[in-house]
Formats: sequence, C-alpha cells, structure tokens
Amino acid sequence: MNREEKVSVVEELSDKFAKASIAVVSDYRGLTVSEFEQLRIALKKCDSEVKVAKNTLLRKATQSTEFASLSDHFKGTTAVTLAYGDPVSPAKAIVEFAKGHAKLSIKSAVLGGKVLSLDDLTALSTLPSRDVLLGQLLSVMQAVPTSFVRVLNAIPQKLVYALQAISEKKDQ
Repeated sequence: MNREEKVSVVEELSDKFAKASIAVVSDYRGLTVSEFEQLRIALKKCDSEVKVAKNTLLRKATQSTEFASLSDHFKGTTAVTLAYGDPVSPAKAIVEFAKGHAKLSIKSAVLGGKVLSLDDLTALSTLPSRDVLLGQLLSVMQAVPTSFVRVLNAIPQKLVYALQAISEKKDQ
C-alpha cells in the first residue's frame, strides 16, 4: 500500500468516524470468512458496518474525532463496528454475535465521547430500540392529560347523577 492509498483510507475512515454515533472495537482473530460475513450482514440490517484496517491508519483516522480514546485498543487483529443511527440495535447485533462466536472478543466501545466497557455495551444491548422507547414516552405523556380530563369530567358527571337522583325521589 503506497502513501496515497493510505491517505485515502485514512480520509475515508475519518469521514465514517465523524458520521458514526457509536464505535465498537473487537478482535476477530480466529473467525472464518463466512462467520465474519454473517457479522457484516447482521450489522448492515442495523445501519452499521464493520471495518478492518491497519491499526496505525485507524489511530490516525480517530485523532480528530470523539473516538480518539479508542486508539489504545487498536492492537492485534482489529475490527471496528461503526453505527450511524440508533446505537442500540448494532450493540444488540454485535453482543449476540459475540455470544454465539467465542472467537470474537469485544475490546471497547465509545458512545457520545464516553468509553464503554463490555458490561456497559451489554447493558446498552438490553435496552429497547429507539422507536419502542419513544412509544413508551408518548404513552406516559398521553396518560397525564387523559387522567386530568377524567378528573375534570367526574365533577359534572356526579352533579348530573345527584340531580337525577333528586328528580327520581320527587317522582316517587
């Protein structure tokens, strides 16, 4: 790989890191090509991708991004998973894949400039997706006004019941 190719690879990786919402560094030593392709397919469904490059190129690509703290983990056979949308679904995909394939070891991750450990990433993967969380928030927000309207409606309703009871008593 000549210098021009390296510069273009670093620029491409820098662009991808700049767009990413979460990055997960893992060691893929021992995975077969077909297993690695399964990981790529699973991640593609989640608007994310896995990149393999030389560690020095990865270090240079992350220097000016919020993922600079990952450079300590660029050792050995390194694969970087970059997610561009919801960070939960790619975290689920990579954690599930790592559970089924012991040869893939997750080293570290960064979300929003904060370094995540394996336990943090596993906890992130157990969260519901963004759409489900938004639905839950909407239902909670909708419950408060609905309850308020019911309380306000109960006062005239009780008045009507009282008046009806009085009219029935007078009719007797």
